[in-house]
Amino acid sequence: MAEWIEGKIVDNTHWTENLFSLRVSAEISAFTAGQFTSLALDLEGERIARPYSFLSSPGQQPLEFFFYTATGGTLSNELVALDPGDTVLVKNQANGFFVLDEVPPCRELWMMGTGTGIAPFLSILGTEEPWARFEKIALVYAVRREADLRYLERIEQYRQRHGDKFRFQAFVSREDVAGTLPGRIPAAIETGELEQQIGLKMHPDHSHFMLCGNPDMVKEVTELLKSRDFRKNRRRTPGHITTENYW
Repeated sequence: MAEWIEGKIVDNTHWTENLFSLRVSAEISAFTAGQFTSLALDLEGERIARPYSFLSSPGQQPLEFFFYTATGGTLSNELVALDPGDTVLVKNQANGFFVLDEVPPCRELWMMGTGTGIAPFLSILGTEEPWARFEKIALVYAVRREADLRYLERIEQYRQRHGDKFRFQAFVSREDVAGTLPGRIPAAIETGELEQQIGLKMHPDHSHFMLCGNPDMVKEVTELLKSRDFRKNRRRTPGHITTENYW
């Protein structure tokens, strides 16, 4: 049986009608950046739980999570209504292999996320390991509308702190927004536009990709990269592509 810890809501930030972030004070066991835990509420006598990636980095309190309120999403539609001081259950033990320990040696790390799939990347980038380990880090963040682009202040801090080591490109698919690319990540990889904008060339000799978010994006980018001689990363056969669906 999973051990649940009672957490207290510190704040609930509503970014848009469908996007919100919770900060939760809960003394859970240590986790690794990129992992996920589960949050739960007891509703009408039934415990409803769902996995969510940490956006906060290890050692940070309160814990932070980034949510999309899906139509018919029982738990997310209850979480969005929580107020400071309310309680939520947090699973004590984190899980998941979407972590840097699973990434083979390489020079350049590409992080590609859609929507709330940006969360594990922010958790990872909030630690010292990626900055010490990789020569270049490229963060690619795709959303539907400009209002969905969140945590840009934090991303800008990485750029100011790490200079040319850090590259960032946002995509907005349903609006024209200055400084962003239109359309979707797979199309920009196929045409070469993403590499041109980021200023890095993808190559099996020195690139690794972490993909998180919409399963369609993850699948399409994986297939495109495989057509360019990149391989899925597995423990027995290290490769170039590490994935996690988070939708």
